[in-house]
Amino acid sequence: MERREHRKHSSLKAAWRFLMLTIGSFLVAIGLEQFLIPNTVIDGGVVGVSIIVSHLTGFPLGLFISLLNLPFLMIGYKHIGKTFVLSTLFSVLLLSLFTTLLQPVGAVTSSHFLATVFGGVILGIGVGLIIRNGGSLDGTEIVAILLNRRLDFSVGEIVMFFNLFILGSAAFFFSPESAMYSLIAYFIAYKTIDIVMQGLDESKSVTIIAKDPGPLAEAIMARLGRGVTHVYGKGGYTGEEKEILYCVINRLEVAKLKNIIEEFDPDAFVTIENVHDVMGGRFNKRSIH
Repeated sequence: MERREHRKHSSLKAAWRFLMLTIGSFLVAIGLEQFLIPNTVIDGGVVGVSIIVSHLTGFPLGLFISLLNLPFLMIGYKHIGKTFVLSTLFSVLLLSLFTTLLQPVGAVTSSHFLATVFGGVILGIGVGLIIRNGGSLDGTEIVAILLNRRLDFSVGEIVMFFNLFILGSAAFFFSPESAMYSLIAYFIAYKTIDIVMQGLDESKSVTIIAKDPGPLAEAIMARLGRGVTHVYGKGGYTGEEKEILYCVINRLEVAKLKNIIEEFDPDAFVTIENVHDVMGGRFNKRSIH
């Protein structure tokens, strides 16, 4: 019985993932065909190269998105993992199909500014959904992951290098204005991906070193309704035993937490960091006290 329930749960989870990959691919196609491409604004990565090659040859964009991603997917299948590559292949093939179907529809707007802003947002939402569900649309990410193992650069830095080169080439193949709009669209899409991945109500992890942590921890739990973990450590300079408080809050609770700390120990050492995701425990990112 448990095994059957587990299989059912796994099937539903897989179906949901592929639904999100489909919606993501469709949104990316809308962002490209209805906003960016008709206004000579390009994307980064393999999609950006595909837009340029399609412009030069006159062949459908979807054809090049599939063909140019294929070698990277073959490399990724051997070195990264089957699940990621299959999800990426599924997304790439759908994007190729959707761009081909939407290409005759034409542009929603002829304004470069509106196309850049709305195209970037829609593109970012689509890519964010795909990444969040284990896929990708960009073969350069696979290359970046492999190069990251050999070079002292992060995956993000390598991808950024590729994309700046590709987006900058829009000045040569289209116009300097197109290159500038392409960089703006890329930045908007990048920030939108962050929002989709992390949510608007992003979480913060807080580490507090206070003189008297007990009352402070009780106040945080009572006033914010957040759990507090006591971590025991030792000062590297003084060798003094210390009790460190750790908790996770949402961004709307930061100011209230600072007020509590100021009230109990104005001299407390506090670090606040962004948290990409929270799983397990009793933390609810949507609760606001």
